[in-house]
Amino acid sequence: MIVKLEGKLERGFAPWKAMLEGASDKLKEHGMTVIYAGTSMADDNSLTVIIDFASQEGMMNFANDEEAKAARAEAGVLLDTIVMTPMTDSSVTNFSG
Repeated sequence: MIVKLEGKLERGFAPWKAMLEGASDKLKEHGMTVIYAGTSMADDNSLTVIIDFASQEGMMNFANDEEAKAARAEAGVLLDTIVMTPMTDSSVTNFSG
């Protein structure tokens, strides 16, 4: 299940990236693979993440994981700005023609 996550950061991408790199156990626990994570060229505080969850249950568990929320907040994520959008199964990835 592909999910698009968008939100705001208060200290730019670097602290968020460091938090992610230290979260291997959480990614495995929730069946997550981060396909893409980055910020807008115009705004280093405007985050977009594309995540592949192994299941909807994993996505829900991640969304409700208080320990993970605390780690994200510590990394500068403005939690009240986060929007998670499940994407359809009809998609294209890594297509180069």
